[in-house]
Amino acid sequence: MGADIEIARRLLREHKANERFRSREPEIATLGEAYQVQGELVELIKQDRGTSLAGYKLGLTSKRMQVMCGIGHPISGVMLADSIHRTGSAIHLSNFGHLGLEFEIAVRLGRHLEPRDRPFDIAEIQDAVDAVCPAIELIDDRHAEYGSLDVKALVADNAWSAGLVLGEFRSEWPDLESVTGVVCLNDEPIDRGSGRDVLGHPFNPLVLLMDQLAAEGKGLRAGELISTGSLVTTRFPVADGYYRFDVEGLGSVELEIRQ
Repeated sequence: MGADIEIARRLLREHKANERFRSREPEIATLGEAYQVQGELVELIKQDRGTSLAGYKLGLTSKRMQVMCGIGHPISGVMLADSIHRTGSAIHLSNFGHLGLEFEIAVRLGRHLEPRDRPFDIAEIQDAVDAVCPAIELIDDRHAEYGSLDVKALVADNAWSAGLVLGEFRSEWPDLESVTGVVCLNDEPIDRGSGRDVLGHPFNPLVLLMDQLAAEGKGLRAGELISTGSLVTTRFPVADGYYRFDVEGLGSVELEIRQ
Protein backbone atom coordinates (compact mmCIF):
# COMPACT_ATOMS: atom_id res chain seq x y z
CA MET A 1 0.00 0.00 0.00
CA GLY A 2 2.91 2.35 0.70
CA ALA A 3 4.11 2.18 -2.90
CA ASP A 4 0.55 2.75 -4.17
CA ILE A 5 0.13 6.01 -2.25
CA GLU A 6 3.54 7.27 -3.34
CA ILE A 7 2.72 6.67 -7.01
CA ALA A 8 -0.66 8.35 -6.51
CA ARG A 9 0.99 11.38 -4.90
CA ARG A 10 3.38 11.63 -7.82
CA LEU A 11 0.51 11.43 -10.29
CA LEU A 12 -1.32 14.23 -8.50
CA ARG A 13 1.83 16.39 -8.63
CA GLU A 14 2.18 15.67 -12.36
CA HIS A 15 -1.41 16.73 -12.98
CA LYS A 16 -0.95 19.98 -11.07
CA ALA A 17 2.28 20.74 -12.95
CA ASN A 18 0.63 19.77 -16.26
CA GLU A 19 3.42 17.31 -17.00
CA ARG A 20 3.21 14.93 -19.92
CA PHE A 21 1.61 11.55 -19.21
CA ARG A 22 4.02 8.65 -18.67
CA SER A 23 2.95 5.95 -21.08
CA ARG A 24 4.46 3.23 -18.88
CA GLU A 25 4.48 2.66 -15.13
CA PRO A 26 7.25 0.11 -14.42
CA GLU A 27 6.55 0.31 -10.67
CA ILE A 28 3.08 -1.22 -11.21
CA ALA A 29 3.30 -4.95 -11.84
CA THR A 30 -0.35 -5.93 -12.34
CA LEU A 31 -3.67 -4.46 -13.40
CA GLY A 32 -4.96 -5.08 -9.89
CA GLU A 33 -2.18 -2.91 -8.49
CA ALA A 34 -3.05 -0.23 -11.05
CA TYR A 35 -6.62 -0.08 -9.73
CA GLN A 36 -5.24 0.21 -6.19
CA VAL A 37 -3.17 3.22 -7.27
CA GLN A 38 -6.27 4.65 -8.97
CA GLY A 39 -8.18 4.36 -5.70
CA GLU A 40 -5.44 6.20 -3.82
CA LEU A 41 -5.28 8.90 -6.50
CA VAL A 42 -9.03 9.44 -6.43
CA GLU A 43 -8.96 9.85 -2.64
CA LEU A 44 -6.17 12.42 -2.93
CA ILE A 45 -8.08 14.35 -5.59
CA LYS A 46 -11.27 14.30 -3.51
CA GLN A 47 -9.39 15.73 -0.53
CA ASP A 48 -7.54 18.28 -2.63
CA ARG A 49 -10.62 19.61 -4.40
CA GLY A 50 -13.18 19.02 -1.68
CA THR A 51 -15.37 16.94 -3.96
CA SER A 52 -17.10 13.57 -3.85
CA LEU A 53 -17.79 10.52 -6.00
CA ALA A 54 -20.43 11.00 -8.71
CA GLY A 55 -20.10 7.64 -10.42
CA TYR A 56 -17.90 5.72 -12.82
CA LYS A 57 -16.70 5.77 -16.40
CA LEU A 58 -16.06 2.84 -18.67
CA GLY A 59 -13.41 3.13 -21.33
CA LEU A 60 -12.29 1.08 -24.32
CA THR A 61 -15.71 -0.52 -24.72
CA SER A 62 -15.73 -0.26 -28.53
CA LYS A 63 -13.42 -1.91 -31.01
CA ARG A 64 -12.54 1.48 -32.48
CA MET A 65 -11.33 2.79 -29.14
CA GLN A 66 -9.42 -0.41 -28.38
CA VAL A 67 -7.60 -0.14 -31.71
CA MET A 68 -6.86 3.54 -31.11
CA CYS A 69 -5.25 2.81 -27.73
CA GLY A 70 -3.74 -0.57 -28.56
CA ILE A 71 -5.53 -2.17 -25.60
CA GLY A 72 -7.90 -5.08 -26.19
CA HIS A 73 -10.25 -4.86 -23.19
CA PRO A 74 -12.36 -2.32 -21.30
CA ILE A 75 -11.18 -0.38 -18.24
CA SER A 76 -12.90 1.79 -15.66
CA GLY A 77 -12.33 5.00 -13.73
CA VAL A 78 -14.07 7.24 -11.23
CA MET A 79 -16.05 10.41 -12.00
CA LEU A 80 -16.13 13.21 -9.43
CA ALA A 81 -19.00 15.54 -8.62
CA ASP A 82 -17.19 18.81 -9.40
CA SER A 83 -16.53 17.66 -12.98
CA ILE A 84 -20.17 17.00 -13.97
CA HIS A 85 -21.60 19.60 -16.37
CA ARG A 86 -24.99 20.27 -17.93
CA THR A 87 -25.62 20.33 -21.66
CA GLY A 88 -24.73 23.68 -23.21
CA SER A 89 -21.78 24.27 -20.87
CA ALA A 90 -18.64 26.02 -22.07
CA ILE A 91 -15.30 24.28 -21.45
CA HIS A 92 -11.93 26.05 -21.74
CA LEU A 93 -9.02 24.20 -23.34
CA SER A 94 -6.62 26.07 -21.07
CA ASN A 95 -8.00 24.15 -18.07
CA PHE A 96 -6.67 20.83 -19.41
CA GLY A 97 -3.32 19.37 -20.36
CA HIS A 98 -4.74 17.87 -23.55
CA LEU A 99 -8.52 17.68 -23.76
CA GLY A 100 -10.27 14.86 -25.55
CA LEU A 101 -14.01 14.43 -26.15
CA GLU A 102 -15.78 11.08 -26.19
CA PHE A 103 -19.41 10.61 -27.19
CA GLU A 104 -21.38 8.19 -25.07
CA ILE A 105 -24.61 7.00 -23.52
CA ALA A 106 -24.74 7.63 -19.77
CA VAL A 107 -27.04 6.04 -17.21
CA ARG A 108 -28.32 7.00 -13.76
CA LEU A 109 -29.05 4.25 -11.26
CA GLY A 110 -32.41 4.13 -9.54
CA ARG A 111 -31.51 1.63 -6.83
CA HIS A 112 -28.51 0.11 -5.12
CA LEU A 113 -26.66 -2.86 -6.57
CA GLU A 114 -24.94 -4.69 -3.73
CA PRO A 115 -21.84 -6.85 -4.24
CA ARG A 116 -22.24 -10.63 -4.43
CA ASP A 117 -20.30 -13.73 -5.43
CA ARG A 118 -22.17 -14.69 -8.62
CA PRO A 119 -21.95 -12.54 -11.79
CA PHE A 120 -24.59 -9.99 -12.75
CA ASP A 121 -26.48 -10.06 -16.04
CA ILE A 122 -27.80 -7.35 -18.31
CA ALA A 123 -31.43 -7.84 -17.27
CA GLU A 124 -30.55 -7.08 -13.64
CA ILE A 125 -28.58 -4.03 -14.68
CA GLN A 126 -31.39 -2.70 -16.86
CA ASP A 127 -33.84 -3.16 -13.99
CA ALA A 128 -31.62 -0.98 -11.77
CA VAL A 129 -31.25 1.86 -14.31
CA ASP A 130 -33.50 4.84 -13.62
CA ALA A 131 -32.72 6.95 -16.69
CA VAL A 132 -30.36 7.34 -19.66
CA CYS A 133 -29.05 10.28 -21.67
CA PRO A 134 -26.53 11.24 -24.34
CA ALA A 135 -23.27 12.47 -22.85
CA ILE A 136 -19.89 13.88 -23.80
CA GLU A 137 -17.07 12.60 -21.65
CA LEU A 138 -14.05 14.82 -21.05
CA ILE A 139 -10.68 13.12 -20.85
CA ASP A 140 -7.23 14.58 -20.28
CA ASP A 141 -4.53 12.37 -21.76
CA ARG A 142 -1.78 14.93 -21.06
CA HIS A 143 -0.34 14.36 -24.55
CA ALA A 144 0.08 10.61 -24.08
CA GLU A 145 2.00 8.59 -26.65
CA TYR A 146 -0.62 6.14 -27.92
CA GLY A 147 1.86 3.94 -29.72
CA SER A 148 3.41 2.80 -26.44
CA LEU A 149 0.45 3.08 -24.08
CA ASP A 150 0.48 0.71 -21.10
CA VAL A 151 -2.94 -0.20 -19.74
CA LYS A 152 -1.60 -0.18 -16.16
CA ALA A 153 -0.45 3.42 -16.51
CA LEU A 154 -3.80 4.43 -17.99
CA VAL A 155 -5.80 2.74 -15.22
CA ALA A 156 -3.62 4.16 -12.46
CA ASP A 157 -4.22 7.67 -13.84
CA ASN A 158 -7.96 7.17 -13.29
CA ALA A 159 -8.48 6.26 -16.94
CA TRP A 160 -7.91 9.96 -17.78
CA SER A 161 -11.31 10.85 -16.33
CA ALA A 162 -11.78 14.63 -16.48
CA GLY A 163 -15.55 15.19 -16.52
CA LEU A 164 -18.89 14.48 -18.10
CA VAL A 165 -21.40 16.70 -19.90
CA LEU A 166 -24.92 15.35 -19.52
CA GLY A 167 -27.93 15.72 -21.78
CA GLU A 168 -31.43 15.50 -20.39
CA PHE A 169 -32.12 12.18 -18.71
CA ARG A 170 -35.05 10.11 -19.96
CA SER A 171 -36.85 7.47 -17.94
CA GLU A 172 -38.00 5.72 -21.12
CA TRP A 173 -35.64 4.89 -23.94
CA PRO A 174 -35.49 3.04 -27.26
CA ASP A 175 -33.59 -0.16 -27.97
CA LEU A 176 -30.09 1.09 -27.13
CA GLU A 177 -28.45 -1.65 -29.15
CA SER A 178 -29.75 -0.25 -32.42
CA VAL A 179 -29.67 3.52 -31.83
CA THR A 180 -27.38 5.69 -33.93
CA GLY A 181 -25.32 8.49 -32.43
CA VAL A 182 -24.11 11.35 -34.65
CA VAL A 183 -21.32 13.75 -33.66
CA CYS A 184 -21.52 17.27 -35.09
CA LEU A 185 -18.96 20.08 -34.99
CA ASN A 186 -20.41 23.52 -35.72
CA ASP A 187 -23.55 21.77 -37.02
CA GLU A 188 -21.61 19.61 -39.50
CA PRO A 189 -21.66 15.81 -38.98
CA ILE A 190 -18.13 14.48 -38.41
CA ASP A 191 -18.65 10.93 -37.11
CA ARG A 192 -21.28 8.39 -36.12
CA GLY A 193 -21.62 5.12 -34.27
CA SER A 194 -24.19 2.63 -33.00
CA GLY A 195 -25.19 1.49 -29.54
CA ARG A 196 -24.16 -2.04 -30.46
CA ASP A 197 -20.60 -0.78 -30.99
CA VAL A 198 -20.28 -0.61 -27.18
CA LEU A 199 -19.76 -4.29 -26.31
CA GLY A 200 -22.94 -5.17 -28.19
CA HIS A 201 -25.17 -3.03 -25.93
CA PRO A 202 -24.43 0.03 -23.74
CA PHE A 203 -25.58 -1.85 -20.62
CA ASN A 204 -22.99 -4.61 -21.08
CA PRO A 205 -20.17 -2.38 -19.76
CA LEU A 206 -22.20 -1.93 -16.57
CA VAL A 207 -22.20 -5.68 -16.09
CA LEU A 208 -18.39 -5.67 -16.27
CA LEU A 209 -18.18 -2.71 -13.90
CA MET A 210 -20.49 -4.29 -11.34
CA ASP A 211 -18.60 -7.58 -11.41
CA GLN A 212 -15.31 -5.69 -10.98
CA LEU A 213 -16.63 -3.67 -8.05
CA ALA A 214 -18.19 -6.75 -6.44
CA ALA A 215 -14.79 -8.48 -6.50
CA GLU A 216 -13.53 -5.55 -4.40
CA GLY A 217 -16.50 -5.79 -2.03
CA LYS A 218 -18.09 -2.66 -3.49
CA GLY A 219 -21.41 -1.93 -5.19
CA LEU A 220 -23.22 0.84 -7.04
CA ARG A 221 -25.54 3.27 -5.29
CA ALA A 222 -28.82 4.84 -6.34
CA GLY A 223 -28.21 8.17 -8.05
CA GLU A 224 -24.72 7.31 -9.28
CA LEU A 225 -23.84 8.04 -12.90
CA ILE A 226 -22.07 5.65 -15.24
CA SER A 227 -20.74 6.60 -18.65
CA THR A 228 -20.62 3.49 -20.80
CA GLY A 229 -17.88 4.27 -23.35
CA SER A 230 -17.53 6.14 -26.61
CA LEU A 231 -19.39 5.09 -29.73
CA VAL A 232 -16.69 6.78 -31.85
CA THR A 233 -12.99 7.56 -31.49
CA THR A 234 -11.83 10.45 -29.32
CA ARG A 235 -11.87 13.98 -30.76
CA PHE A 236 -9.21 16.47 -29.64
CA PRO A 237 -10.36 20.10 -30.01
CA VAL A 238 -7.70 22.64 -30.95
CA ALA A 239 -9.86 25.73 -31.48
CA ASP A 240 -13.17 27.27 -30.47
CA GLY A 241 -16.07 25.12 -31.59
CA TYR A 242 -19.55 23.86 -30.85
CA TYR A 243 -20.01 20.10 -30.46
CA ARG A 244 -23.34 18.28 -30.44
CA PHE A 245 -24.03 14.59 -30.00
CA ASP A 246 -27.44 13.44 -31.26
CA VAL A 247 -28.62 10.01 -30.16
CA GLU A 248 -31.63 8.58 -31.94
CA GLY A 249 -34.62 8.50 -29.58
CA LEU A 250 -32.67 10.05 -26.67
CA GLY A 251 -32.07 13.63 -27.76
CA SER A 252 -28.86 15.65 -27.79
CA VAL A 253 -26.05 16.92 -25.61
CA GLU A 254 -24.16 20.09 -26.50
CA LEU A 255 -20.79 21.51 -25.53
CA GLU A 256 -19.01 24.74 -26.39
CA ILE A 257 -15.22 24.67 -26.58
CA ARG A 258 -13.26 27.85 -25.91
CA GLN A 259 -9.54 28.53 -25.88
